[in-house]
Amino acid sequence: MADTKSGPKPARASWRPQTLLVRGGTERSQFLETSEGLFLTSGYVYETAEDAERAFKREIDRYIYSRFSNPTVTMFEQRMALLEGAEICRATASGMAAVFASLMCQLNAGDHVVASRALFGSCLYIVAEVLPRYGIEVTIVDGTAPEQWEKALSRETKCVFLESPSNPALEIIDLKHVSELTHAAGGKLIVDNVFATPVLQHPFEFGADIVMYSATKHIDGQGRVLGGVILCDGEFFEEDLRMFLRHTGPSMSPFNAWVLLKGLETLDLRVRQHCRNTHQVVRFLAARKGLARVLFPGLEDHPQYDLAKAQMEDSGTIVAFEIEGGKEAAFNFLNALKLIDMSNNLGDAKSLITHPATTTHQRLGADERAHLGITPGLVRLSVGLEDPEDVIEDLDQALTAARR
Repeated sequence: MADTKSGPKPARASWRPQTLLVRGGTERSQFLETSEGLFLTSGYVYETAEDAERAFKREIDRYIYSRFSNPTVTMFEQRMALLEGAEICRATASGMAAVFASLMCQLNAGDHVVASRALFGSCLYIVAEVLPRYGIEVTIVDGTAPEQWEKALSRETKCVFLESPSNPALEIIDLKHVSELTHAAGGKLIVDNVFATPVLQHPFEFGADIVMYSATKHIDGQGRVLGGVILCDGEFFEEDLRMFLRHTGPSMSPFNAWVLLKGLETLDLRVRQHCRNTHQVVRFLAARKGLARVLFPGLEDHPQYDLAKAQMEDSGTIVAFEIEGGKEAAFNFLNALKLIDMSNNLGDAKSLITHPATTTHQRLGADERAHLGITPGLVRLSVGLEDPEDVIEDLDQALTAARR
């Protein structure tokens, strides 16, 4: 209950993931409500002054202040921990709060960090621009180049940060190989698992030490609230993360936690349907004229197709494709869409599309974007839960309009 809690609430050992998504971590109040209770409170009262003293000394386990812990947030954390098989889960106000806390809670001036180059724009900003301000040395590598990982991790390293599949070009990184190199260098591996979701990929199975999510994406799945998730073991939590979160305050709103609990109940169903729809859309795009390339881990011509099949249960809900004719053609295409919404969000019930070069990755220089494959004609599509034939028809007419 309090921020000293050592692990998730026990669940029946026989419960499977879909059951955990519906029932895991639930704690009922004295009113025995069916739905999880929404505890909109900032503080908690004490029967005696002695109780308050014991609580702050951590001699008793109880709620003290909702910046530290809250019953609704705890239920969300416990359910996520059970789903991932983690000892500890802590929820944050946003995915970027989870990224920042995962890194900064363990770093000091002089530490060495290695990160993959293909990162979400805000993640790359933290790694490449914020960390060096504090005297932290950062080495950036191409995530799909094993020799670069081996060279960068041939020396002592505090932690490694990567995302796989990557945003937006869907590179797949060999998690097992990188985790072995990271541990040999004395570091911890942080995996941003947002694109894969907890349903399709399980980084702890490949040696990850910390797994994080933007719960804003598939976990909510309907564009309602922000949220972040950090999953780790008890040692990392006690030694590094607990006091950082307690005193810097990136806490999740109880209301957001309640919405995300509702999102978890349907996460497995939604993600698997997203995947089915995406495969159908990708088959259309792969055969469509006017596209320079289609990037999707489930296509056999994807450079890491075999690795994706080994690491992921399915290929995901995101596809990127490059429209012939550069930025002008891409903008003509985007402006011609009638069903699909332009948005830099993803993992939503609604199909969403964005132009990374001018949105999520616009801060990068042209050479760096080119190195990452983020060309002026590249767009990223998050396939939703609409009838895929309607999505395909919208893509088809917009692609036709882009060539006029």
